[in-house]
Amino acid sequence: MAGLWSTQGVLRRKPIENITETEGGSGEQLTRVLNLWQLTAIGVGGIIGAGIFALAGTVANGKAGPAVVLSFLIAGVASAAAALSYAEFAGLIPKAGSAYTYGYAVLGEIGGWFIGWDLLLEYTAIVAVVGIGISGYFSFLVESAGAELPAWMLGAPGTGDGHRVDLFAALLCLLIAYLLNRGMRSAARFETAVVALKVLVVLLVIVVGFFHVKTANYHPFFPFGVSGAFTGAATVFFAVFGYDAMSTAAEESKDSQRHMPKAILYSLAIAMVLYVLVCLVLTGMQKYTHIDKESGLSSAFQSVGLGAVADIIAVGAIIGILTVMFTFMLGVTRVWFSMSRDGLLPKWFAKTHPTRHVPTRVTWIVGVASAVIAGFLPIEEAAELTNIGILLAFVVVCVAVIVLRYRRPDLPRTFRTPGMPVVPAVGIVFSLWLTTFLAWQTWVRFAVWFVIGLVIYFGYSYRRSELARRQPQNPGEDVR
Repeated sequence: MAGLWSTQGVLRRKPIENITETEGGSGEQLTRVLNLWQLTAIGVGGIIGAGIFALAGTVANGKAGPAVVLSFLIAGVASAAAALSYAEFAGLIPKAGSAYTYGYAVLGEIGGWFIGWDLLLEYTAIVAVVGIGISGYFSFLVESAGAELPAWMLGAPGTGDGHRVDLFAALLCLLIAYLLNRGMRSAARFETAVVALKVLVVLLVIVVGFFHVKTANYHPFFPFGVSGAFTGAATVFFAVFGYDAMSTAAEESKDSQRHMPKAILYSLAIAMVLYVLVCLVLTGMQKYTHIDKESGLSSAFQSVGLGAVADIIAVGAIIGILTVMFTFMLGVTRVWFSMSRDGLLPKWFAKTHPTRHVPTRVTWIVGVASAVIAGFLPIEEAAELTNIGILLAFVVVCVAVIVLRYRRPDLPRTFRTPGMPVVPAVGIVFSLWLTTFLAWQTWVRFAVWFVIGLVIYFGYSYRRSELARRQPQNPGEDVR
């Protein structure tokens, strides 16, 4: 033995031929109930949400001004390049776990562990951020109705006088955990119905708001400089993905090899069109300096005398953003389930409900963790906690799709990323570039989480994984 840990061990890979839709690992299985449009609804539900109803106003007011529309476009370009890579993998490897599973199969166990461990924090934090965004609209509705709630329950410490906890946001996280634990069939029906309602509210914003746009509000277009648009892009980046979390539901799709690539591309295309139009309306209706950071759209409509529409938007935001929480809590629980089933984390976490066939244990753990983050962190800090990990996840997926295309060109692919290797390379460059605009505190948090992950991997996962018992003879060799 060359040392305590061998290079060939950390590079062992799961053979793609063995990663089939029926592979069960420890025997735990998920139920196949999702069709193409339910998958697309989950993707749209994950992408459209806090970005429109909460972060658009936050970024316009403090980082980019009217150039917030460019922030979304910049983030969208990087996201689209990664989406095409995800689409190829989704058709090739129809397994729960998404980027974690792709990394494990192509880059080896340490690569899979890195991305999986990363996503556990990122997705959980996203659920919390979205909960905080909904809470802002809830407060708006209460105030517009002339009621007053105790200050202690209206926000995280430091966000306002007397604020102690964002109680509404925390309770929402627990509500989503409850819905997911009811079973995927009923949860998917709820998600599809609420996504339809959310899209109708967004269309209402665009159509009605268009008639109240004042072009003077677009000047200056770059009040924070061109760099402000890129800083804003790094902040809103998590608002233009969601398809990646949706792809973790591959084992719950009826025909994932055909439907998953389509659902990924459909959901991103729909979302980006709506994002651009809403940003133009928001910054055209109200001067960026006056846009409310927490309930931007509602306050903008209220400022032009459309209080009734503002209330409808607030209600739509509260109901609609629930779908984002649903998608990302679904994502983190499926990644955790997959890692545990593969032995990288204790198999206790991979236990599913005997009749509903959902990972109940990890769902409640994530629900409680996201509730704590939502209750006690301001939205800006929670949002910054999410972005770096997702950007690096996109880098891993884009690198892996290039590697696998040249290593195994013979594999049957239901979707092929166009412009290989240029398109994935664009995703890599953009994602790495956007990380340079993140605050240093974000890097520190990420580094701490990464070190904790390494300790757990080499202290537990390295010897207990399902592949550890079948050590390959050569570094990086597929374990069969």
